[in-house]
Amino acid sequence: MAAPTASLPMISALPAHRVSTSGLLLAVASALAFSSSGPLIKPLLEAGWSLGAALLVRMGVAGLILSPALFLAIRRQRGFLRRHWKLILVFGLMPVLGCQLFFFSAMQRMPVAVALLIQYLAPVMLVAFVWLRTRKAPSALVLWGSAVAIVGLVLVVDISGASFDLLGTLFALAAAVCVCAYFVISERAGDELPPLALAAGGLLTGGIIMAVLCLSGIMPFAAPAVSVVLAGVEVPWFVPLLWVAAIATTMGYAFGVMAVPRIGSRVASFVGLSEVLFALGFAWIFLAEVPVPIQFAGGALILVGVILVRADAQSAGNRLTPVVPAP
Repeated sequence: MAAPTASLPMISALPAHRVSTSGLLLAVASALAFSSSGPLIKPLLEAGWSLGAALLVRMGVAGLILSPALFLAIRRQRGFLRRHWKLILVFGLMPVLGCQLFFFSAMQRMPVAVALLIQYLAPVMLVAFVWLRTRKAPSALVLWGSAVAIVGLVLVVDISGASFDLLGTLFALAAAVCVCAYFVISERAGDELPPLALAAGGLLTGGIIMAVLCLSGIMPFAAPAVSVVLAGVEVPWFVPLLWVAAIATTMGYAFGVMAVPRIGSRVASFVGLSEVLFALGFAWIFLAEVPVPIQFAGGALILVGVILVRADAQSAGNRLTPVVPAP
């Protein structure tokens, strides 16, 4: 009598995932947290804070809040840093420090909307990377989802009247590459590399590098005791900064690195587009920047694109589920 056999494991550049509800909720929560950073940091920069000072506090405070997870991983696993220091260093250099520096550098040379549009090409860049690497075309659902989501993104961000700036475009593309690295590296988190330990290590690494840049004078450091107006109320400087550092950044990275291993980097990157929509809402609340109807239509298209990509990932996960015959 033949012995029952299981299907052979399948290997791909981006493994298929069962798209769990908890993973999707974590990804949306991460995008919601990240989206509040811009509208709250913007008034501080306009009031005299330097970018280096704001990013140093943002990364440093968030890294310290999550540091217990890193210390616990080091205590539990002998040789933890020896095995994972390279991944943690790259996470700190690209998804943490690089993404923020490149995006704000692009924003200073071009309209914010254009910089956002280029940075949020990251999901499509991930799809193209896998296509080139595996030489296997994505499914029709992924291609349609990518196209619909990008059209929605163009409608959400207003790029009318924007002029081309080569250096600004290169900065924004570098930020998009760093966003891709965020999703790809986060997907490697698991039991041996706990997600929160990865986030804490990356934030602390980014904060230390930023501190060196500020101390050496490469990045200007200015942190005046100013007041800013949010939602029509004047508040001291530490109110928006503590929110961005302790809530937005901490929860954004924590929820994000926990979500990606659950739903995969591709789906997570498309869900991350919702950050643009949430940012519109926070700008409306705190800065009185009222969105126009076409932006709501763009938001609906982004949602449709995410649903299409999610449907493909769910069906792929079902196809790759091993079936073990009953004895």
